[in-house]
Amino acid sequence: MKHILFTCAVLLFLLSCTPPAVVSPPNIIYILADDLGYGDLGSYGQEVIQTPRLDQMASEGLRFTDHYAGSTVCAPSRCALMTGLHTGHCRIRGNGLYALLEDDVTVAEALKEAGYATGVIGKWGLGQAGSSGIPNLQGFDYFYGYLDQVRAHNFYPDWLWRDTLQVPLKNVVQMVSRGAVAGRGSYATEKVEYSHDLFAGEALAFVDRHQDQPFFLYLAYTIPHANNQARHGGMHGMEVPDYGVYEGEDWEEVHKGTAAMISRLDRDVGRLLDHLSALGLAKNTLVVFSSDNGPHRAGGRVPEYFGSSGPLRGIKRDLYEGGIRVPMIAWWPGTVEQGRTTSHVSASWDFFATAQDVARLPLAADTDGISFLPTLLGQDQPSHDYLYWEYHAGRAPKQAVRYGPYKAVHFRAADRTELYDLRSDIGELHNLAVENEALADSLYA
Repeated sequence: MKHILFTCAVLLFLLSCTPPAVVSPPNIIYILADDLGYGDLGSYGQEVIQTPRLDQMASEGLRFTDHYAGSTVCAPSRCALMTGLHTGHCRIRGNGLYALLEDDVTVAEALKEAGYATGVIGKWGLGQAGSSGIPNLQGFDYFYGYLDQVRAHNFYPDWLWRDTLQVPLKNVVQMVSRGAVAGRGSYATEKVEYSHDLFAGEALAFVDRHQDQPFFLYLAYTIPHANNQARHGGMHGMEVPDYGVYEGEDWEEVHKGTAAMISRLDRDVGRLLDHLSALGLAKNTLVVFSSDNGPHRAGGRVPEYFGSSGPLRGIKRDLYEGGIRVPMIAWWPGTVEQGRTTSHVSASWDFFATAQDVARLPLAADTDGISFLPTLLGQDQPSHDYLYWEYHAGRAPKQAVRYGPYKAVHFRAADRTELYDLRSDIGELHNLAVENEALADSLYA
């Protein structure tokens, strides 16, 4: 009897010492639309363009009302997203042939060191071939898409990168031989393979390959950007394989193209979410959807036609709200409570810190970001002292600061600062700089 009791005691002791099962860190997917405006989704007020899957994503997750892109144009916005630094600190602060350097640290590098499989699909824009800025030298195990943001204007390219190899496509293109994009810009004369559709398929395949390990996928879709170079071929720039449900609308083709691109984007985000659910990965995957800047006026697109900026003033290349405030939706079934909306003031440079937090990593000290994981979890959230942007392209370099409810925009060439109270003036119509000169000057200084 004593032997039996002793044996039972030993078994109980051994069971009590057995370490708990290791729970895999959550997967992370960041989906970035290109030039999608604050008002382009139904969940943000759009009444004409159909976005049922993104609206469902918002109803099943968390919708941010006060989220900002890293910049008002492509490359610096993506640089802020990848490095966790705003445009006063990050390497790339304008569009051009700039590249991340070896000592720049990306969110992919941090997650890769933590055992994540890392992939980027779509548009990169942070380093040309042969430079230190290509994705495979910046923490990504896998890359499929465009390196050059100008080449990315053409959604029917003759080739795309897979890692460091050029993969031929069936399209036939005509290169543009004049202007600022000579030798880089192009348009298709034979359209067979639409790059966005290829990216959508690649995203599903990436998830399939890595479903048994933690992964980070940066899915940088290229629509609804325009191809301005299409005008050289006598076409509008809102290129899409078909107009879908908008085919019969009494609109100009460029408007049908705009709507069809956004609905196509919506459809493919839905396909990805469905795929995660079918594989049983949804509850262990944080999916974030946002945009790199506000809506454009290019390729024939008229952002006012569908109210793409919503209630906001300005568009792409402005530092008014319409150029930098963008939709953001977070979806994480079972972790993010359904149907919530938050007015937490956040920016894309917060994603680095958030990803580290989600992956249970120590937060980097050299960052401008604040993890918004507490907001996702419905907990007390630290806030920014301020958000900052600078944009120096063109004839009117400008800077902007959001400080609490106040927003200052400074135009350097004119040495003029405008001040707005976003609580009562989200459209930035009433400049308070004269009556609040001290505050306006302090924000610029």
